[in-house]
Amino acid sequence: MSDPQREAAKEAAAGDEVTPERAAYAKALDLLSRRPHFRRQLADKLTRRGFDDAVVEAVLDRLQSHRYLDDRQTAHDFVEAKLARGPLGRRRLAADLAKRGAPREIADEVLADLLPDDDRAAAREAAEAWLARRRAPKPQALAGHLERRGFSPAAIWSALEAADLGRDEPRD
Repeated sequence: MSDPQREAAKEAAAGDEVTPERAAYAKALDLLSRRPHFRRQLADKLTRRGFDDAVVEAVLDRLQSHRYLDDRQTAHDFVEAKLARGPLGRRRLAADLAKRGAPREIADEVLADLLPDDDRAAAREAAEAWLARRRAPKPQALAGHLERRGFSPAAIWSALEAADLGRDEPRD
C-alpha cells in the first residue's frame, strides 16, 4: 500500500464526520495513488467533482506539505518517461507538460536539466528510426515527422542532410 493510500485509509478509519475538505482530500489521495498529477490537474479534477475552490486550495496545500504533490518531480518523471520511449524535441515536451498543467517555469527548468541545448543528435536518431521503417521516404514527410516530435528547425535540417534527403533540386 502506498503512502497516499495509507493516508486515505487513516482518514476513512477516523470515523469522524465527513467534511468537504476530508472528502476532497480522500479523493485527491485516491487520484494520486493511481498516478502523479500536477497541482493544476488535480485542482481541475477536484473542481469538476464539485468541491469548492477554497476547499480545493486547502487540500492541495496540505498535499504539498506532505510531499504527495510535487510539480517539479512530476515534470521530471514525465519527461524521463517520454524520452525513454524515443527522442523528442523541447517544443513537443514543453507542449505536453503545459497541456498537463505543469507551471511554465518548472517545465523550463526540467527541460533545461534533462535535454541538451543542441537537439540535432536526437533529431538524427529519430530520423534514423523513422527511415528504417520506410521504403521510399520523402524529405517532406520526414521533416513533418520531426516537427511533430518537437525538434527545432536547425535539428530538422541537420537530420535531413544526414539522411541525404535534405535538398530538392531547384525547379526552373
